[in-house]
Parts: sequence; C-alpha cells; structure tokens
Amino acid sequence: MSGHEINPNKWIDLYSDYLFNYTITRVKDRETAQDLVQETFFAGLKSMKNFKGEASERTWLISILKRKIIDYYRKINSKKGKAEVRMNLNFDAEDDGDWLEQRVADPFDKTAENNLENTELGLAIHNCIGKLPSKQAEVFKMKTLLDYDTETICNELGITASNLWVIIHRARTSLASCMEKNWF
Repeated sequence: MSGHEINPNKWIDLYSDYLFNYTITRVKDRETAQDLVQETFFAGLKSMKNFKGEASERTWLISILKRKIIDYYRKINSKKGKAEVRMNLNFDAEDDGDWLEQRVADPFDKTAENNLENTELGLAIHNCIGKLPSKQAEVFKMKTLLDYDTETICNELGITASNLWVIIHRARTSLASCMEKNWF
C-alpha cells in the first residue's frame, strides 16, 4: 500500500463540498446532487476494504461518485416512455374541423453521441469556470448553478445587488469567451 490511507471520519469535512460542487454541475438539481454524494459516502464505507491506496482518498471517492452519476442517468433513461402525442381540434370557418396531430420530442431520446457531447460540454464549462477569478466563480456558481437568490448571495458575500450583477455579467462574458476558444 502506498502513502494514501482512508479515513471515513473526515470525509464530510474534507470532501462533501467538493463532491457536491462536482455533482451539481452534472445533475443540475440540489437534492439529487446531495443524494448522490450521500450514496457515494455509503458506497465508500461498504467498499473500504477494496481501497488499495493507489490514489488519494478524494480521487477514489470521485471515481465512486462518477459511477453513481452514470447510474443515475441510466436509471432516468431506462424509465423513458413513448413521446407524448398532442391532439388539437382545429376549427376554421371553411372546415368541418380536423384533428391536427403533433409529435412532441421525447427529451430522453438521446443517443450515445448526444451524451458524449453533453459530457464534453459539461467538462468544458467546468474548466472555464475554474479559470474565472475566485469571486466571479463563486458568485456565478451560487447564482446560476445553486440557484441562490440575489439577497442571499449579497448577504453571504457582503456585496450590493448592483455589484452582484456586474460580477455575473463579467463572469458570463469571460465564460462565453473561454467557451468560444475551448469548445467551438
């Protein structure tokens, strides 16, 4: 065993914020992200004996979390149903009326190529957020990813609402520029 040891008593203090931030950028739902992090800790506890110390504890937990996220999306995709079909009765003065049938796109009808592209896009966005100045990144994550309201962010960071919007604007401009360079 190399120098990496496992200490589950410190996981929440050391890794919960990092794992949550990693997850929220991929699932976009606070409650789901929290559940996935909790499942990761449980899975880590169950498989502690399999920890070989070849990677750091955090890296090992992230590998478990990645599998949990993949399983989450597999579960969602396995529940996909048939696309909804809407029927509208269209009465015009010239018609006796006819049924107009529309096929609505199934939001879960994704191909492997779409999933790979979404993963790559998510990584590009995550990398670009990482290149922002720390205050811009923090404000952007709180407002856009964590969906905090303006008042909460201003109170937590001690800034005014107008300052918050300037920071958000600068962050979005920087992200757009970064994405143009790194994604398109």
